[in-house]
Amino acid sequence: MKKLFTTLGLSLLLVACGTSTKTTADLAVNTPIDTSIDLTKVTNDQVPVTINPGRFTVETVTYRLPKVVQGTYSVSDFGKYVDDFKAYDYNGAELVANKIDTNTWTIGGATNLDYITYYVNDTFDIEVSGGIGGDTPFSPAGTNIEPDNYVLNLHGFIGYFDSLKNNQYQLEVTAPADFVRTSALQNISEKTSEDGETITTSYFAPRYFDITDNPMMYGNLDVEEFEVGGIKVVLSIYSPNKVHNAKQIGETMKTMMEAQKAYLGDINSTPRYDIYLYLSRGDEESPKGFGALEHHTSTVVVMPEAIPDEALAESMVDVVSHEFFHIVTPLSVHSEDVHYFDYANPTFSKHLWMYEGVTEYFATLFQVDQGLITDEAFYAKIMEKVQTASGMNDTMSFTIMSENILDEPYATQYYNVYQKGALIGMCIDILMREESNGNRGILSLMKELSLKYGHDKPFVDDNLIAEITSMTYPSVGEFLQTHVVGDVPINYGDFFSMVGLELGESKVETNLLQNSGALIFGANQENGSIYFNGLVSENSFWNDNGVKPNDVIKSVNGEEVTMMTANGVFQKVFMWEEGEAIEVVINRDGEEIVIKTAVAKSYTLGKSLINNPNATEAQIALRKAWLKG
Repeated sequence: MKKLFTTLGLSLLLVACGTSTKTTADLAVNTPIDTSIDLTKVTNDQVPVTINPGRFTVETVTYRLPKVVQGTYSVSDFGKYVDDFKAYDYNGAELVANKIDTNTWTIGGATNLDYITYYVNDTFDIEVSGGIGGDTPFSPAGTNIEPDNYVLNLHGFIGYFDSLKNNQYQLEVTAPADFVRTSALQNISEKTSEDGETITTSYFAPRYFDITDNPMMYGNLDVEEFEVGGIKVVLSIYSPNKVHNAKQIGETMKTMMEAQKAYLGDINSTPRYDIYLYLSRGDEESPKGFGALEHHTSTVVVMPEAIPDEALAESMVDVVSHEFFHIVTPLSVHSEDVHYFDYANPTFSKHLWMYEGVTEYFATLFQVDQGLITDEAFYAKIMEKVQTASGMNDTMSFTIMSENILDEPYATQYYNVYQKGALIGMCIDILMREESNGNRGILSLMKELSLKYGHDKPFVDDNLIAEITSMTYPSVGEFLQTHVVGDVPINYGDFFSMVGLELGESKVETNLLQNSGALIFGANQENGSIYFNGLVSENSFWNDNGVKPNDVIKSVNGEEVTMMTANGVFQKVFMWEEGEAIEVVINRDGEEIVIKTAVAKSYTLGKSLINNPNATEAQIALRKAWLKG
């Protein structure tokens, strides 16, 4: 999962990875579970779902929708979005079905159970109103039901019987005939209705995991296909106002993914990779959680439609490159917690530093390795991560945080996996380069782990660090024990020195919401207001326009700013373009002040990475091996 950044505890995210045994005592006939979703019979913005599991030989069975889905590291509770759950016997009579918790139903008289039905609400709509009894799923993990678009993250529609997660599934999706439909699931057949108005597509999934791992998009889509290193890439986008198109975005994705494939080399890949991009209108009925969620062979991305072309291209490179690198970890290298994932009561690996952190590091490093960005741009990305990580808990054990990521105080530190987690990957990379005279790095380590394990063989969570140490060098093991298992902060200057770099202070370009990754806003929980914090004095745009710390933001371009509205307003601020006329009203000690100006670039003073003029030849050579493999 890749979230691009979070502000004020809201979901403003701008530029997020089990099996059980079936016995004949549960099911008499080993047949696929027949499942159907009918997009032509939506009622009150709800989609009807039917599940036919075959014949049971026990009196009571349990059916669940996921509490947590892989790759999200947060509670989604998809059972919250299910209404009118009913079970029927072979005579059409209703059986007793009891909802025993948010995501679980038990059905009595199961030996006579023929099928179950229910209606599913989409999460995009409910996300906007604050959710049902709490948080809603991160948008790329969520679902959408609109007349011209359906985001079918199937874990939001289809559940499982406890004992049948390993059973095959046959899924039928009925939709208007003029809909474009994309899915990486195996397409068995298509049947057009007699009147030609609808098409029912049949798909096959080997087990429940494959249902959750293969999202779909239906509706008024723009689709572009291209090939990268033997991989068929299918890009499907929904742009409600036709602001962006698949051909344009596809060119960016092809260039990026060709570079990624060249960087990865001979590491295991996939014959097909799907990118599903939903572009949010930005109104009150649109999703606000921007970023992406990975699957084994696809990713779902949600971005604002109003984002300029250049910014969208940069954002897509950021998030999709991250998700594509997940084919290395956790998709090829993962623990038993991931391999035997329990959707109802999940346990989590200790190694988010690897799953998300190393993945994020790859997504940053490959760009300079393949010449997509300059060395200086790479240094700036690294320093932004150092700056952001410094504002989070730097004395928290990463392994303890990872294992307890759903609980506080760890859950609010999750964003650090993209910051300090990536920096952990960088430090290991530099250590390995130094120990091997530049010949080995963290990519070679991940390739070796992938060969040892792979998709179907998980590692033992508690053994990983010892294995990495034996596969690399004592210095790597000592680093992991001290700074990942332990709670000792990392002195990044030591690692920069190894590659002939040093820290300097310079004017750094930033944006209108942050100073090099640090937010310049705060929230007053008592009155619900949003104010500029002390960092605003170091942001040239706002400082030059007379803004001072503790100024309360009343409105932006006529829109009132409160804790409830800040999410949507700041999305628009993030997308302001240079030269655009704006009006911001602030309150300073009871006095209303109106700022009318044009958007300009903003700068802040910050730490920067520069080449040490006194670097040795060995340090310079190590730097070259680090940046260019």
